[in-house]
Amino acid sequence: MNAAPLYLAASMALVGSYVGLSKALVAVFPVFLLAGLRFAMAAVAMSPWTPKPDDEPTLNGRDRAWLFLGSFLGNFGFSICMLFGVQATSALSAGVVMALIPAAVALGGALVLGERLNARIGAAILCAGAGIALLAFARGGEGGAAVSAWGYALLLGAVVCEAAYVVIGKRLGAKLGPKRISALINLWGLVLMAPLALWQALDFAFGGVAFSDWALLLFYSMAASVVSVWLWMRGLQGVPANQAGVFAVLIPVASAAVGVWVLGETATLLHGVALGLAVVGIVLATR
Repeated sequence: MNAAPLYLAASMALVGSYVGLSKALVAVFPVFLLAGLRFAMAAVAMSPWTPKPDDEPTLNGRDRAWLFLGSFLGNFGFSICMLFGVQATSALSAGVVMALIPAAVALGGALVLGERLNARIGAAILCAGAGIALLAFARGGEGGAAVSAWGYALLLGAVVCEAAYVVIGKRLGAKLGPKRISALINLWGLVLMAPLALWQALDFAFGGVAFSDWALLLFYSMAASVVSVWLWMRGLQGVPANQAGVFAVLIPVASAAVGVWVLGETATLLHGVALGLAVVGIVLATR
């Protein structure tokens, strides 16, 4: 039995779950401190991935510039946009907006890497855009949060940052293995976030954080930076990359499930339609 699809499905479900659970974390930790703690925990876990293997070439100045840009957008920028965005909207909304990532990656690949862009990608972007537009009317599931256009704009910014991270990762993949790329980009994320995290840590009451919240933070850190990466790379060993993208359909599904069943958000019919459009968009983008 080929277990690769199970690895891919688990990876994407994990991504969707930590996007949803971040809603609970931003209610406990300030955003910059939360992101800094995530990078610090992940840096410890990924320390074995950091040293240069003997079979990898030495990075030149251009490679290091791409590595920094990948971290600035994919870790620093994504964390700020996603955490502030989900704080202002909901786990349901974040999951639907994150469903735009496969189409955004395809668009970025066309602009930066010269990959072919076809009509299906355009249709996928339209479907995802329509789903996001519906969220503006689906206020019943936001649990009383201060929903604003700014929150959705931040989530869209997170999509752009994540797409840039993937495209830059493809570019760096010719020289670096996926584990080392992830480890080095995470270290840059820690360096960039550390000043803001330390600033918020000065006035934060660490003693008032419950054990369950620390456990959730540890899960978030490992899921976001370590486990989901390993599962994805392991799954790609048995499934062609152009077919693997369809498993991204589990991101909005898992995030919506966390929002409804864990965080107690209320799903409306418009949420359901928006989620359906997100799924169609992903299938179009990755078929």
